[in-house]
Order: sequence, then C-alpha cells, then structure tokens
Amino acid sequence: MGEPWIGIDLDGVLAEYHGFTTPIDIGVPIPSMLARVKQMIRGGKLVKIFTARAANPRAVKAIREWLVDNGLPPLDVTDRKDHDLIEFFDDRARRVETNTGRLLD
Repeated sequence: MGEPWIGIDLDGVLAEYHGFTTPIDIGVPIPSMLARVKQMIRGGKLVKIFTARAANPRAVKAIREWLVDNGLPPLDVTDRKDHDLIEFFDDRARRVETNTGRLLD
C-alpha cells in the first residue's frame, strides 16, 4: 500500500459550482474549504483533488493552475479511488455504515 490520502471534490466543495459550462471553467474558491485544505497540507497530510474532470487532460491542467492561483500546490488530480484513500470530502456522497448498508446521517 502507498501513502494514505484525503480526497477533496472540486465542484461545490473546494470551488463554487453553478452548473457545468466547460471542463476548464472553475468557480471561485470556497474560503472555509480552501483554508481546511491548506491546514491539511501544513499538517503533513497527502491531499488529492478527486473529480470527474480528471478524465480530461486540459481540465487537469486548468485545475492545477487554479490550485496554484489560490495558494495551494499543484496537487494530484484524480477520478479514481484506491485502498489508500482514507477520507473523502464531497457534496453528493452519503455515508454508509461499514458492512451493513445502513445510511448514517
């Protein structure tokens, strides 16, 4: 196994999202989440941007530029989970109790 990482969704979590326009149009940063991600990085956590946009190389380039423009390093951008993902911040996911299927709200 590799290094444990935290996944941060882009649209609606790290950046405002008001509907899809193009793969390279990214909303303004959400200040509270931007600060949280910066704190994670300062604390030595490995953070990756987890977004469906990662399937498009132009979008990945735009995301990395957006990150740098907003005071973050050019983090890894992915659309894939692996066994090293330990935490995920997303606006659409629902938490489910392990091995039961029971929704946790």
